[in-house]
Amino acid sequence: MPNKTKKEKEPTKSAKSSAKTGSSSGKDTGTENSDEVQQQSASKRPSNSTPPPTQLNKIKYSGGPQVVKKERRQSSSRFNLSKNRELHKLPALKDAPPIDREELFVQKLRQCCVLFDFVSDPLSDLKYKEVKRAGLNEMVEYMTHNSDVVTESIYPEAVIMFSINLFRTLPPSSNPTGAEFDPEEDEPTLEAAWPHLQLVYEFFLRFLESPDFQPNVAKKYIDQKFVLSLLELFDSEDPRERDFLKTILHRIYGKFLGLRAYIRRQINNIFYRFIYETEHHNGIAELLEILGSIINGFALPLKEEHKMFLIRVLLPLHKVKSLSVYHPQVRGQRSNPVSHSQASSLLIKAELLYNLTVFSLSLPPSLQLAYCVVQFLEKDSSLTEPVIMGLLKFWPKTHSPKEVMFLNELEEILDVIEPSEFLKVQEPLFRQLAKCVSSPHFQVAERALYYWNNEYIMSLISDNAAKILPIMFPALYKNSKSHWNKTIHGLIYNALKLFMEMNQKLFDDCTQQYKAEKQKEKYKLKEREEIWHKIEELARQNPQINKLHPLRPGLHPQEEYMMYSEGGVALYSMETETPTVEDIQLLKRTVESEATQGMKDIKKEKVVMRRKSELPQDVYTIKALEAHKRAEEYLTANQEAL
Repeated sequence: MPNKTKKEKEPTKSAKSSAKTGSSSGKDTGTENSDEVQQQSASKRPSNSTPPPTQLNKIKYSGGPQVVKKERRQSSSRFNLSKNRELHKLPALKDAPPIDREELFVQKLRQCCVLFDFVSDPLSDLKYKEVKRAGLNEMVEYMTHNSDVVTESIYPEAVIMFSINLFRTLPPSSNPTGAEFDPEEDEPTLEAAWPHLQLVYEFFLRFLESPDFQPNVAKKYIDQKFVLSLLELFDSEDPRERDFLKTILHRIYGKFLGLRAYIRRQINNIFYRFIYETEHHNGIAELLEILGSIINGFALPLKEEHKMFLIRVLLPLHKVKSLSVYHPQVRGQRSNPVSHSQASSLLIKAELLYNLTVFSLSLPPSLQLAYCVVQFLEKDSSLTEPVIMGLLKFWPKTHSPKEVMFLNELEEILDVIEPSEFLKVQEPLFRQLAKCVSSPHFQVAERALYYWNNEYIMSLISDNAAKILPIMFPALYKNSKSHWNKTIHGLIYNALKLFMEMNQKLFDDCTQQYKAEKQKEKYKLKEREEIWHKIEELARQNPQINKLHPLRPGLHPQEEYMMYSEGGVALYSMETETPTVEDIQLLKRTVESEATQGMKDIKKEKVVMRRKSELPQDVYTIKALEAHKRAEEYLTANQEAL
């Protein structure tokens, strides 16, 4: 009989129909249920080698290159699958007598500890997977709409169920070592077992946010080992899982005071390993977002431990190669950024709402690292000098997009800097800004010149113009003529106009000083040229000059010399052109008109973004991410209760 059933199923070539046959036979007979399940798996193995790829290709992918992306799109962790995966549907909690509901809830929790295979054989055990999914859904809804659910016997069972389902070995990274993941172009690798993992995460969040939850009872089970295992999951490549983990860690940090120091220490260890060893971790952005809220709750005066965290962890994070993983400003020019004052108002609202040290409000990703640094400077202004000098120390030399990110963060710092602290760093700071203005990469020069549109920064520059203008004038004057981008010309004329309005006499003095320095350089180059001419005359008087091998055969040595020397002189004189009186007068006349016209053109132009490559997109990945809802939306009722 089994052989006959096997032959009847093979011609259908459909794993789905075989699953339905197995499930229907299980309903007909209770005593032969296990035999039918074995028969179902036995009949499914040989047919699984050919039909599933055809079905998957037909549904999810239409082209050849897409099959390659499928391997990267979906992966699975190493789960220890349960041997006995036969689950029987238990009675509904709402239909059970109140006295039996606690025991029934525990039974459902234990039933959800069974693990299934979602990768090697995703169509297996469909009936039992649905039983587990329905059980998790029911418990989530029951805990949301009922009180006195979390009793003392529920704590160990809930933590054990969460640990069994989620604490596992993560799959190897799909990105090669050193490769950066670009959310704009690369598709994230999604967890194959997410249909069950999502419900487990939702259940545990409701468990932590339940009004019946008692940290004093839960601390026996949610301990340091539990937190360490939770932090290891932050390296998951699935952004939906990291989003849940971030919210859960927020809740644990807020409710378990005894674990706070341990959580901070373990996050530090992850950062140290990321900076000095691996340079690869998927959860840096989420951990920085958590730390932003933790730093906001630090008491004053700051402990030495917290200051060391700023100097030894947050500042070295700027030098990591894969900076775009947690600072998306690296990928392009920012547009419509959230100001620091707006971020502060969001924090105040969050604190009033939750009355906790931490909050679950997600700040824009472009502020993750900068926000943490700015929080320290708002609490202790004496840290401004080491922070800015640290940024200048790690300033990128050959990565222009990363320079744009540094300029963005530096402006956030200057928005909260004290005037007394600005005096300590103004000279090295504006020497670096002068280099940025002279950058051939127009986005770097543009971002640096946008500082002159910031009212507070302009007030600091105005108070210290005698120090700043001599540093900035050479770069501004030179690039007002030589930069290839017209937008930069308009911004430079705007900056020069503002300097002229600040102090006309100082502007004229800087112009004359620049002219004198250029004239001095010209004299030095002329003297150097004359010395070389003398050396060459002496060399031509050498009787063995004709025995030298010519650089260009066919040319007389005298002609060869004239060709190279004339070209060199012409090039030299072009590069060292000294501004004349007419040039200076022309500069003053054009500054007024060009500054006004340049600012009008900038307002008309759209923000320049990096052009995206036309890569094929996986619609199922996009739909899965769009369907994912943030954890806060599930917890609205409980948050309002707080």
